Amino acid sequence: MNADLVPGLAPPMIDHLQQRCSEQPARRPVLALQAPVGAGKSTLATQLQALAASVGLRLAVASIDDAYHGWAERQRCLAGNPFGVNRVPPGSHDPGLLVAAITAWRAGGPLVLPRFDKTLRQGQGDRSGWQRWPDADALLLEGWLVGYEPVGPAGVSRWLADHLHDLNPAEQAWLAHWDRALTQYQPLWQCCDSFWMLQPEHSSSVLRWRLQAEARQRRRGGQVLSTTEIGALVRASQASLPAGLYSPALEERAVAIARLDGRRRCRQLTWNQSSLSSSLMG
Repeated sequence: MNADLVPGLAPPMIDHLQQRCSEQPARRPVLALQAPVGAGKSTLATQLQALAASVGLRLAVASIDDAYHGWAERQRCLAGNPFGVNRVPPGSHDPGLLVAAITAWRAGGPLVLPRFDKTLRQGQGDRSGWQRWPDADALLLEGWLVGYEPVGPAGVSRWLADHLHDLNPAEQAWLAHWDRALTQYQPLWQCCDSFWMLQPEHSSSVLRWRLQAEARQRRRGGQVLSTTEIGALVRASQASLPAGLYSPALEERAVAIARLDGRRRCRQLTWNQSSLSSSLMG
């Protein structure tokens, strides 16, 4: 994540948090950050935590990936998928874990979040226990599919017929399945107070970003995936829920959208004032 993003996006997100915490302290706000894999969500989250601490806010962070099913259940849920992956597409998560955690936290308890370690099982990943945030004031939820809503069978069919796309026949055949799987995520999105987006100027940047992240993991001595395996994961994120089909509706609800160039620098920041006003009104 290039530091150019921080001056434009991070301070307004923290201002938003401060206002939410001040006006509705019992609500305990949840900010949702949607961005493709490798875009720098985790890095931005770390920077937001530091900024939040500087104004006296304790910001917890969760990834939708922390809600992945365990190994055996993921094998069952994703059996036969056209990408040959064991995580990433909708249906590979248990969003109810995060809904339960947020509900208990908002009722006055500590925030206890599931954790997923991508270095386990030779880089395939598995659940790795729980993390307790006893004094969290707010939560940032990040993930590549955060905020996406199902469009229904007719919406899927219409998009496939009316839009240029690069989905192969097997990917097209599974698209309605992934769309149905999105239904189980909607209660989690309803827990979120506002949505923020990072978008690449070019979709081809995503694979390069993910390979760079894997190279960093390799240098740290962790278990890593092969280039082929990384390519399959990226393809799964791009073809299970194509941005052209699912991003437009989220863009209408997002408070702000940051457009990133190939080096993850923010080249354009677009604000949706109606979404900002709605999120502050609660």
